[in-house]
Amino acid sequence: MWVGAICLVLAGSLSAAEVVKVGGAHFPPYVVKSNLQESSGLLPQLLEALNREQSEYHFIMLPTAIVRRFSDLQRGRIDMAIFENPGWGWQDIDADAVDMGLEDAELFVTRNEELRDQQYFEQLQGKRLALYRGYHYGFAGFNSDPEYLTRTFNANLGHSHDSNLLMVLRGRADIALVTRSNLYDFLERNREHGRQLLISDRIDQVYRHHAMIRAGALISPERFAALLEQLRANGELARIFSPYRIAVTSAAADSSAAEYAAD
Repeated sequence: MWVGAICLVLAGSLSAAEVVKVGGAHFPPYVVKSNLQESSGLLPQLLEALNREQSEYHFIMLPTAIVRRFSDLQRGRIDMAIFENPGWGWQDIDADAVDMGLEDAELFVTRNEELRDQQYFEQLQGKRLALYRGYHYGFAGFNSDPEYLTRTFNANLGHSHDSNLLMVLRGRADIALVTRSNLYDFLERNREHGRQLLISDRIDQVYRHHAMIRAGALISPERFAALLEQLRANGELARIFSPYRIAVTSAAADSSAAEYAAD
């Protein structure tokens, strides 16, 4: 009898939780394989931590794509797009931005060769660039149009940071632009390439991650911000993100307050 009663209580608690649908697009290490059966990465870990922290909302990931996430949010297929920047094409979309207090950066990477040093990154003109399709780059004025990037910067546009780094290693591209988190994840998985790559001191952009919450979503921006603060206070954000060189800050802090794990 007691077991049955407990099960009913648990079932009622789960059914009472408001479901929040978060878009997940393949972009390691944030989302690795966005299909629900095989997905992994930082986003699933974050959603698990949010669900453990409270019972008012149940966060789930729905597969989307980098180029499709805007329309998915607009038509209500997803309630939230996460690890975003309000300047990445969201200006005309009815959504509220929540500063997550997480920072990543975009770095230039080339093959380590004799006589090649940091000056190599100063001039991009005439070099073959390996870029991520649909991504917004500071050096290109955040214009993600594939034709513009191909024509203006001699860019090869791919769907994998790993592939772009391998293009550099194999001499098929001169410079790849890679997120800091993905670069150090790649080097951890492929330590034999560590000495073969030259990483720029120059940073294309440092960006603070935001969550974009659609108007009419069941969770308010203020409530989501409060849940993130709980995870920040109990160390969950640092546990999830620091190993990937993603800086964990207070939501109102500048990058000088950032902290992330060293090698």
